[in-house]
Amino acid sequence: MLDPAILWLVANSASGSNDATALSELIERLREAGHAPGRVVDVANEDLPDRVALEQGGVGTLAVFTGDGTLSALLAPLEDWDGQVLVLPGGTTNLLARMLHEPCETAAIVAAFAARQARIVRRPCVRWPGHTALCEVLAGPGAKWSDVREGLREGDLGMVASTAVDAVKHSASGAMVAITSPALGHPEGYAGVRIVPGNGGLDVSGYRSDSFGDYFKQGLALLQRDFREGPHDPLGAHPVLECRSLDSVPIELMIDGERAQGGPEIRFSLATLALDLLATGHG
Repeated sequence: MLDPAILWLVANSASGSNDATALSELIERLREAGHAPGRVVDVANEDLPDRVALEQGGVGTLAVFTGDGTLSALLAPLEDWDGQVLVLPGGTTNLLARMLHEPCETAAIVAAFAARQARIVRRPCVRWPGHTALCEVLAGPGAKWSDVREGLREGDLGMVASTAVDAVKHSASGAMVAITSPALGHPEGYAGVRIVPGNGGLDVSGYRSDSFGDYFKQGLALLQRDFREGPHDPLGAHPVLECRSLDSVPIELMIDGERAQGGPEIRFSLATLALDLLATGHG
């Protein structure tokens, strides 16, 4: 039997602006709020907990203080677990935390949780064979931009600059991705097709190779840790989306900020993540 009062904390002391001090402060904040973690798992040096471990520990609340990539790797295998998840902003961009909380600040979220002001929600997600994305997918050679995130994580502006140059070159010369069903956008394809799950469908945007070249105009956005804005074609919301590599090679992917690879053709679908997430904002 799961007990909501039994809380485990999963953190990544090497993620985003996170560090050992921030983790210690969070643990103290939870303790003061009456929710001292029964166990702290730092994925910088430990494996992610699985459903068996949570159920054996009677864990009813899982607090997660990591970036979106770790969140995705942790939560997707936990679907249908009966506990609740408190997402905290512990990464570089914290897209899921922003979707769930307003304001998206750790202290405010913990205070709302302690005051029982959080509500349970089920969020839409993107699915395709063998994968689930909680926040977004970028399909195409523009997925190379995930390398820029590494420099942002480390605060290494030199690395940001060099990887941004590589990303622009690769985005312009890599295998373009076309949207084949429904037939959308430019038939010559895009350097990046961005897919975001929403209540009305998969929100689709197409980034052309010349647009990715224009990323140099977005230097400030990069330094502000938001490199998803910029010139693009808004292509509407759809329940299903099929993409194809125009060179018939594996499609490069960025899944919740992390690099991956798919087949030459991928069918993305809108789904609902079968997990209870705690929201203190619009959720």
